[in-house]
Amino acid sequence: MSANLRGSLFMILAMALFAVEDMFLKAASVVLPVGEILILFGFGGAVVFGGLALKRGEALVPRDVFTPVMGVRFVFELTGRLFYVLALALTPLSSTTVILQATPIFVVLGAMIFFGERVGWRRWAAIIIGLIGVLIVLRPGADSFTPLSMLAFIGMLGFAGRDLASRAAPKSLSTALLGFYGFITLIIAGVCYSIWAGEGLVWPDRPSGTYVAFAVFSGVFAYSSLMLAMRTGDVSIVTPFRYSRLLFGVGLGVVFFGEHLDAQTLLGCAVIVFSGLFILSRGRAAHAG
Repeated sequence: MSANLRGSLFMILAMALFAVEDMFLKAASVVLPVGEILILFGFGGAVVFGGLALKRGEALVPRDVFTPVMGVRFVFELTGRLFYVLALALTPLSSTTVILQATPIFVVLGAMIFFGERVGWRRWAAIIIGLIGVLIVLRPGADSFTPLSMLAFIGMLGFAGRDLASRAAPKSLSTALLGFYGFITLIIAGVCYSIWAGEGLVWPDRPSGTYVAFAVFSGVFAYSSLMLAMRTGDVSIVTPFRYSRLLFGVGLGVVFFGEHLDAQTLLGCAVIVFSGLFILSRGRAAHAG
């Protein structure tokens, strides 16, 4: 199996698991404040990844953690997490989701600038077509976008920078260590948000605690798959499969929340799938050539 195909499958798996994670975190948010959810979620993920690293005999604070690229990764991760949470709290969900879908474009652009990847016009066209498919599904109105939408834009840039920095991270740092520091950053983002919002802590009841636990479980595997995806194959081929997160989100909405699909949603999903298949076929052609 080629590296591009493996990386694409890792990305699709990551997006499926992130959609499951979102489902559980949304359920927990009915009782728990957003900042507290981030803290609990980050703590759970850090414990799991830290335990995995220690079990493998890895030091939790190796020398390569203090390299400049890891510092850049921390800044981008914190920026992405914090500003995206602020966007979710202060702006319409539809506009926030649309802005997040621009991540693949900026990641591919960064791969061209920093990693020297060659991206032809056909692949760029497929990426733009995938974004159009997302817009068809979400159909945001002009009134959904406000000056506060810049929060989501900054968060999106943070996630794009995090992905690129993960690609450039020292190979000596395992996926477990990257996950450990990623979830530590999530704790910091939750503390910052709680202070900004003036939120108090709430003792989780059994259902909300269970939801957070399941979110941690799915989030750990999602984050692992994402890191593997960003370190396998060409970034310009692997990254556009982020669009599949919307497909899984729609599917979960139908299965668990009784949501109905209209013709426009089905059309948008079909466009996203076509875009992904075309990008993968171009990657195979390039690899064969």
